[in-house]
Amino acid sequence: MSTPLPGFEDFEGPAGAEGPGRPGVSGGHGGSDRLDGAVDSGESGGRHSPADDQSPDRHDSRREIAPGAVHVPGWLTVAQQRELVTACRGWARGPAPIRHTRLPRGGVMSVQTVCIGWHWQPYAYTRTADDVNGARVAEFPVWMVDLGRRALVEAYQDSAAGDGYTPDTALINFYDDQAKLGMHQDKEERSGAPVVSLSIGDTCVFRFGNTETRTKPYTDIELASGDLFVFGGPSRFAYHGVPKVRPGTGDPASGLAGGRLNITMRVTGLDG
Repeated sequence: MSTPLPGFEDFEGPAGAEGPGRPGVSGGHGGSDRLDGAVDSGESGGRHSPADDQSPDRHDSRREIAPGAVHVPGWLTVAQQRELVTACRGWARGPAPIRHTRLPRGGVMSVQTVCIGWHWQPYAYTRTADDVNGARVAEFPVWMVDLGRRALVEAYQDSAAGDGYTPDTALINFYDDQAKLGMHQDKEERSGAPVVSLSIGDTCVFRFGNTETRTKPYTDIELASGDLFVFGGPSRFAYHGVPKVRPGTGDPASGLAGGRLNITMRVTGLDG
């Protein structure tokens, strides 16, 4: 069995925190902050995007970093960030708990990772966490599929961008102030569907490169708490990494006292 790891103590929630089921509303603006986008009973029907809860100039800060790669600052409200942190705390405890991934050549990743839907280990997906405790990983929840679809609509400014998008796995990475992630491609998936990345907690320097090499040209941007980053199309297999986390830049109101939480949703294209 894995045990709590250095840095994980700050990520662990208080006793009684919700498990990895559908998160509830955690303060904020009531029904308008629900991750599933539903409107509370008593209000007019329909669905909404997290964009509706942001400041009027939020759309103006949307930026295309490369073809198919889009940064949307502040897409998640603080209340939505707290809901995601609560859900991730539950997944981090198990059934296959969070761990530092060991690489085939013996190295150990500085980020801590827990997976849902499918378990990633270098360099394959399985349903069971054979490099942790052999347990089957938690199911990928329906509300996250909806969240991923709405993320694509927002990033690409196209009401049809999320049609048919059905992510079936997420890698949830926790960075302490020393953690880094080297330049790599997300290429274990058998699908070219976009990757949806959500950031909570401390700001990081995110390096987004090209599809041919780990070296230049690349663009460094800062991903802050609540930011959305999507990469698909010509940029789906671009190299990317995190050379630095800026400690103390997060807002504890997000539910994360320190460190950075990154959730990346993907479509594996696998059966079974």
